[in-house]
Amino acid sequence: MDRVVPPLVLVLSTFASAMLPVLAQEPHVARYELKLSELKYDYGIATPVLRLQPGDVLETNTVDADGHALEDAGIKPPGPNPLTGPFYIEGAEPGDTLAIHFLAVDVNAEKGFGSAGPGFGAINSTTYTPMLGGAIPKETWTYAIDKKANTAAFKANDSSFTVPIPLHPFLGCVGVAPANGEARSSLTPAEYGGNMDAPEATTGNTLYLPVNVAGALLYLGDGHAAMGDGEVDGTAVEISMKVKLRVEVIKHKEIAWPRFENADSIMAVGIYRPLDDSLRIAFTQLVQWIHSDYGLSEMDAYELLSKVAEIHVDQMVDPNYTVVAKINKRYLPPLKSTAK
Repeated sequence: MDRVVPPLVLVLSTFASAMLPVLAQEPHVARYELKLSELKYDYGIATPVLRLQPGDVLETNTVDADGHALEDAGIKPPGPNPLTGPFYIEGAEPGDTLAIHFLAVDVNAEKGFGSAGPGFGAINSTTYTPMLGGAIPKETWTYAIDKKANTAAFKANDSSFTVPIPLHPFLGCVGVAPANGEARSSLTPAEYGGNMDAPEATTGNTLYLPVNVAGALLYLGDGHAAMGDGEVDGTAVEISMKVKLRVEVIKHKEIAWPRFENADSIMAVGIYRPLDDSLRIAFTQLVQWIHSDYGLSEMDAYELLSKVAEIHVDQMVDPNYTVVAKINKRYLPPLKSTAK
């Protein structure tokens, strides 16, 4: 890959404004080629696979969540959602915010996979929502990837029906080590990010995560070639990925939950169960973001969001659900000059 990164489109928010001096410099490119022996299966404190400076561009790869890449290498997968990392970001400390600029997220395999089965899925009996009746049987689907056409081919198991699905590559898992020394399963999303299954984690967007431990300890994984809203049967088109991203540390800027941003919109993430609490978290965070950075009162922000906000139910199958609340910047006043 070329060492020089194309110029970034700067998102003029509180976060991006704080990073303008750094972004003007040509970045250093750090590369980490995944070793299967170094895969992780939880978010927590672990020996870093690579140390990064703020401003560095990271080029790396991930393997699919279902373990097909491991099986192809003759390795029995020890669990779902293997993670690449962690990556230690120098200077990141609790109370800071980690900014992750997604420069490129690309499929890295000729086939993707989907599955459904007992104990998982939005309309299936689970340990959280037990129901009488038989469990859904285990079933899998294979998706041929056509990079030239930018599609994944759905082929029905029980008929000859097939249809192309447009690719929208993103990382289902992007997270940092949780606070208080916790280790959390790679299946779980929470305040630290994790298995959010958020299509917003894609090329052109920035993800902000709270820093809970020294170095932040960033993990990546669970690449998706495409996914429907809600990820209702528990899987997307699961696939290995090539990833190129840039990391920044926003000092002394503390956030409670993940946030996304691009040139057009700001997006707050709520992650919890039940679904309505996820929504409440997302909107409470978005109200506070608008109040803090754009100067509207909380009540005016609340009223404005009631008229123009958008909601994206990313997934409702993981141990916690993910909801993204979004507002287009054209509806907001200018960014406060004091925002840093």
